[in-house]
Amino acid sequence: MTAPPQAKRAAHRREHHGDVFIDPYEWLRDKSDPEVIAYLEAENTYTEEQTEHLAPLRRKIFDEIKARTKETDLSVPTRRGDWWYYGRSFEGKQYGVHCRCPAAGAGDWTPPLLDENTTIPGEQVLLDENVEAQGHEYFALGAATVSIDGNILAYSVDTVGDERYTLRFRDLRTGEQYDDTIVGIGAGATWAADNRTLYYTTVDDAWRPDTVWRHRLGGGSPAERVYHEPDDKYWLGVGRTRSEKYLIIAAGSAVTSEVRYADAADPDAQFAVVWQRRDGVEYSVEHAVVGGEDRFLIMHNDGAENFALVEAPVADPTAFRTLVEHREDVRLDAVDAFAGHLVLSYRAEALPKIQLWPLAADGTYGRAEDITFDTELTSAGLGGNPNWDAPKLRIGATSFVIPVRIYDVDLATGERTLLREQPVLGGYRPEDYVERREWAIAPDGARVPISIVHRAGLQFPAPTLLYGYGAYESCEDPRFSIARLSLLDRGMVYAVAHVRGGGELGRPWYEHGKLLEKGNTFTDFIAVARHLIATGTTRPQNLVALGGSAGGLLIGAVANLAPELFAGFLAQVPFVDPLTTILDPSLPLTVTEWDEWGNPLEDEDVYHYMKSYSPYENVLAKDYPPILAMTSLNDTRVYYVEPAKWVAALRHTKTDTNPVLLKTEMSAGHGGISGRYERWKEAAFQYAWVLATADPDGDCGWRRAVASGHD
Repeated sequence: MTAPPQAKRAAHRREHHGDVFIDPYEWLRDKSDPEVIAYLEAENTYTEEQTEHLAPLRRKIFDEIKARTKETDLSVPTRRGDWWYYGRSFEGKQYGVHCRCPAAGAGDWTPPLLDENTTIPGEQVLLDENVEAQGHEYFALGAATVSIDGNILAYSVDTVGDERYTLRFRDLRTGEQYDDTIVGIGAGATWAADNRTLYYTTVDDAWRPDTVWRHRLGGGSPAERVYHEPDDKYWLGVGRTRSEKYLIIAAGSAVTSEVRYADAADPDAQFAVVWQRRDGVEYSVEHAVVGGEDRFLIMHNDGAENFALVEAPVADPTAFRTLVEHREDVRLDAVDAFAGHLVLSYRAEALPKIQLWPLAADGTYGRAEDITFDTELTSAGLGGNPNWDAPKLRIGATSFVIPVRIYDVDLATGERTLLREQPVLGGYRPEDYVERREWAIAPDGARVPISIVHRAGLQFPAPTLLYGYGAYESCEDPRFSIARLSLLDRGMVYAVAHVRGGGELGRPWYEHGKLLEKGNTFTDFIAVARHLIATGTTRPQNLVALGGSAGGLLIGAVANLAPELFAGFLAQVPFVDPLTTILDPSLPLTVTEWDEWGNPLEDEDVYHYMKSYSPYENVLAKDYPPILAMTSLNDTRVYYVEPAKWVAALRHTKTDTNPVLLKTEMSAGHGGISGRYERWKEAAFQYAWVLATADPDGDCGWRRAVASGHD
């Protein structure tokens, strides 16, 4: 067996606040250096050699994912204007196809029952991603938005993985491309109501969307800069209200926001501020018409940690009144306005929920009612609802064992119609699986939710994959996964640790897992691991930890703090050298991240605190279980150099002989490789490693499955 690559050590001095750190692997940052590329390729070769014995299992898992997936399929059509819009997928093709067919008339609000195997009358292919991806190793679609009149498609593509997109236009009446091409924009784009003006953002050298532009299609003149955000901590986004009356520019840091609005029908619109920004105050804006009056619905956290909802006349947004008061046990997430009702999205009991709220013609609000589901861990939310005045509401619901279900709710009768359940081929039955919620106790007494799913009748202790994220108030809500079935059907438990730093239990849950309380994220995860072991769900020799990006930081920190609790660690695009990154404001996203992690350049306490948990800087001379790190060469969010340095440090310092592997995708970005079959292969690669690591003796049957060709 080939020996693992040994990265050379070249002293690089870093000094801040009187602290000196000698970084021996910082030289790996320069990907233009052939020596760096050669090292990464050597790591890939070593990883392939070390996992070669898993190739049969990888092939089998890939085949299982493929066999369970309906490869030729259609999405549920969504009505917009005079058309029903939907997506197609085809067996053997990596990417989706965007289509539409004509609606029968103004009263046609029942989605047509489309058959993937027959010709659809009047079908028009808007965009075939497979055609656009030809000749490119990587492909990602950004915007794909049709003008309000339905005549022009604006779409953007990224063929590198660096999240800088090229925007193009297509006349859907003739199929002809416009000459207009805009290079280097952010992912999204928004049409104005004149069907000729398009708004988009561009990013600065740090990949921050910092400028909103207005482009007039076919005019021949350069785009007009509408707004530039000079503060490096703020990101910009642009959109249009569902009513199509207003354009919205939202500027936001991690803790503060400011919203501007303008008349969507005016191609020269001037934007006005809804509320002036105030440090620490976040708000979002939705347009509603209540009793014939234009109003803004504003969800804010000014004196309301879990947010409150107010309404105000558009003519004077400061003259507001409260509609929904702040509650400590409920986190308000969003409000969506329609012609005759509102939809309130909120979180309670660590789960997302939705509430329907009628609007009366006289300007009063009716009685709000929750849209409920039977299963304990159902995650529900709005589906595609682009129309302002529609008689039906599209919602989606899923859980760890229930495939995604799409419903239409009749707003007049409340009747709920199931339009589609995500197909799972091969005889899948939800009753063959169990999902449940448990709670671990953190060292400071906090109760940490755990979501658990496994095969019914499973014998414990069992091999377990424990997933965690814990940053940016992101919520790891229940969702169904076809690929995950290949783990569950081999006797593996899948668990999610809803640690602090996420938003599952409201804004306080997030606040107590960031800045100088970031350590709670790591100790919460360890508490969940100890709970799973103490309750007999698993054993340390069968427990593998999984996390990606900021969740990769979690994995790296836990690997240093409690390696004895785990059989292995799988870190995807892991943020494992956070202090080096956050100290360098020239790097993408650094300045915008200071509200999440702190500013170690200016604050000595933040510097020393981040250094105390940085996975790379705290690798110790002790035993670690096997580790697999996955990264992408063109990732602009978490540079490949972070896991590369971490792996090199682990190999140099740790005291055991367990393998540490690094796999770098050489033509991909933060989201990994593109194309569904390639993603399935990547999932199979990771799951085979997880199974072999969590169950090295084959107790759960994966070796037998490989040998016999069946489970």
